[in-house]
Amino acid sequence: MAIDPRELRRCLGHFTTGVTVVTCRAPDGSPHGATVNAFTAVSLDPPLVLVSLDRRSRISRLLEAVPFTVNVLEAAQQEVALHFAGRPCLEEVAWGADTGCGAPGLAHCLASVSCTPWRHYDGGDHILYLGEVQEFRIRTGRPLLFHTGEFHGLHHDAGPMPWEGSGDGPSALSWVADVPVAQPSDLR
Repeated sequence: MAIDPRELRRCLGHFTTGVTVVTCRAPDGSPHGATVNAFTAVSLDPPLVLVSLDRRSRISRLLEAVPFTVNVLEAAQQEVALHFAGRPCLEEVAWGADTGCGAPGLAHCLASVSCTPWRHYDGGDHILYLGEVQEFRIRTGRPLLFHTGEFHGLHHDAGPMPWEGSGDGPSALSWVADVPVAQPSDLR
């Protein structure tokens, strides 16, 4: 059976992700960025993260040899996401200070992870870039989410649901939306 790429994309869009903007410096020294939702942690030792980029994108040609920052967007940064997705809607981008590894970062993000190139791999019509984390920053807030082609945020009445042993968050709590979520013991 042949897989219809549009239907596969629609199916995969049911997996809710955070929204990031990956930033780096172009050869002329100017900052460049692209909205990316294919981002994940890979390893704590060494500290590695992965971004998957369409090989046709300009940023995919830049990341092979330059430091980059993954900026995790806050719920109020939908215009930032659209701007870096090729729909310019900001008169001015709020850039933060450059990181120690020389990669530009965005201001007002929930988190930023600055990396030096570690490896890259063929991923079909994408390239998988692994970066070695050199520094990171976090701040409180609510994330911008992406699901079925639309931006979403967490409901204001959503609260923490403990998941003992997860190691995430200031009190080992994971923040979830106000929907029933299976506990790890329910998944056995």
